Amino acid sequence: MDEELLEKAEAYAIARGLKVARGLGFGIHGIVVALESENDPGQTALKVHHSAEPYRRECEVYERLREMGCTKALGFHVPQFLRSDGDLLALEMTVVAPPYVLDFAGAYLDFPPEFSDEIWADWERKNQEQFGADWPMAQMILGELQDFGIHMHDPSPSNIRFR
Repeated sequence: MDEELLEKAEAYAIARGLKVARGLGFGIHGIVVALESENDPGQTALKVHHSAEPYRRECEVYERLREMGCTKALGFHVPQFLRSDGDLLALEMTVVAPPYVLDFAGAYLDFPPEFSDEIWADWERKNQEQFGADWPMAQMILGELQDFGIHMHDPSPSNIRFR
């Protein structure tokens, strides 16, 4: 796991009287760790981003989801935004169990990215391969998000988890 981002996660946790419990994952945009409090038995998830643009996008998406009262997309749990720190590029949210949809750092608000027809065809083919028989349902979830103005162009079985 990226040491610099882990240090930022530790700083975020300490500033809020929390501690990093364990790693939850990592990807191209950053790392995700579980935070816990000595006084509260539950955990939250903290995503620390590598750069400002994906952080900003993800914050905007979670704010939109909160405004719309969205806690699920077609029965798939959506993490709930709790708080953030722009200096650390850290976003704290609830922990969700499958089925879920998460990781909106690559999403666009209100308008889809402008790609050529060829790129969209490759995107469709790649996602059909990744999701297999689950692709039609994943497409429906993406459509539900689009109804909220959220255009998720980088779905994967790790961020739309069925089981």
